[in-house]
Amino acid sequence: MLQDFTRSYAETLDKSDALARYREEFYLPQDGIYMDGNSLGLLSKRAEQTLLESLQDWKELGIDGWMSGRHPWFNLSEELAGLNAPLIGARAEEVMVTGSTTVNLHQLVASFYKPEGKKTKILADTLTFPSDIYALKSQLELRGLNPEDHLVQVESPDGRYLREDDIIAAMTDEIALIVLPTVLYRSGQILDMARLAKAAHERDILIGFDACHSVGAIPHAFHDWGVDFAYWCNYKHLNGGPGSVGGLFVHERHFGTTPGLAGWFGSRKDKQFDMDHTMTPADHAGAFQIGTPHVLSLAPQLGALEMFNEVGMEAIREKSLALTTYLMDLVETVLAPYGFVLGSPRDEAARGAHLSLEHPEAARICKALKQHRVIPDFRAPNIIRLAPVALYNTFTDVYDVVQILKTIMDDKEYEAFVNVREVVA
Repeated sequence: MLQDFTRSYAETLDKSDALARYREEFYLPQDGIYMDGNSLGLLSKRAEQTLLESLQDWKELGIDGWMSGRHPWFNLSEELAGLNAPLIGARAEEVMVTGSTTVNLHQLVASFYKPEGKKTKILADTLTFPSDIYALKSQLELRGLNPEDHLVQVESPDGRYLREDDIIAAMTDEIALIVLPTVLYRSGQILDMARLAKAAHERDILIGFDACHSVGAIPHAFHDWGVDFAYWCNYKHLNGGPGSVGGLFVHERHFGTTPGLAGWFGSRKDKQFDMDHTMTPADHAGAFQIGTPHVLSLAPQLGALEMFNEVGMEAIREKSLALTTYLMDLVETVLAPYGFVLGSPRDEAARGAHLSLEHPEAARICKALKQHRVIPDFRAPNIIRLAPVALYNTFTDVYDVVQILKTIMDDKEYEAFVNVREVVA
């Protein structure tokens, strides 16, 4: 437990930070502290540059930008897949940057969910992000199956965490497919993906993961863990920009699987413009693309992912843990008397890159934080999520946020606001 609660101690930690120079790479809010990188990462100068370069290609080349220019668009998704692969522990051909989180989930379930005999059910959990459940239910309904009967959701014992033992116990001989989060979006708990994948395969069940809250925040080894598929967004920890094109992973043993949702960008590149009405799918994860990539939402990722590969996930994870551990120590000492409760794991192996602070007045407190130019986010009914990001947040940021929270509580500033969320929380 931390003993030194002074700002000078935080400044000392910042002076010894090996990643401190990367803070200058980002556009930081003026006179504010950004703690919402788990929802939308900040713009980097490199991402801005690669976006401007693609705009310039469009300006100068028009349609010839597909095959010419600084970053030819036709193979841009494949180029980005190569930059994404080291971050998730995959081979480049197992990765594709395409679609969005939910569209990619629809594609992967349509491709790999094959109900047969008594194996007709999909296994998920009660704490996963709602969009995943909407997609799973609609995939069942498209097959004429009732989600009430065919979607199994593992319960949480406390509303914060899941137990891998409970998930494994739910892997019955009726389960055809499992879809789980890598990191729970509310508490930041990391699930043991390797253990769950092994247990699923021992029972002849395919398993996929929603990696939205882990890619760019923790190291992965999807290929070595034997995960069947995964999908994620690139606008959170990877700083790809609002609405940034998502990513998917398909283990190489599934190459050749017919895409459930076919589209011409899933074609083999040398065959795509044959314009044949019989598709020749790519012989790698590119087969699971559907439509034309959104080039101007791909372009910022070139600069953003370059930085991640330069730094390496191990270094990012090391600083991330140091930041969240420091934040936990301050919260437990400085803020506990005000009714704040940590809703994230203390165990570093089980903790992602954001922390959840639970408080009955959470919505009002978030509004008061914004008055102090601190940007958190709120999750109903009572969670303040704070994400000190390794590449651009400092230990001094963490210290100052806790002191601002203390001031808000001491002066009861939160009472000036209604305890309900904004339209966008």
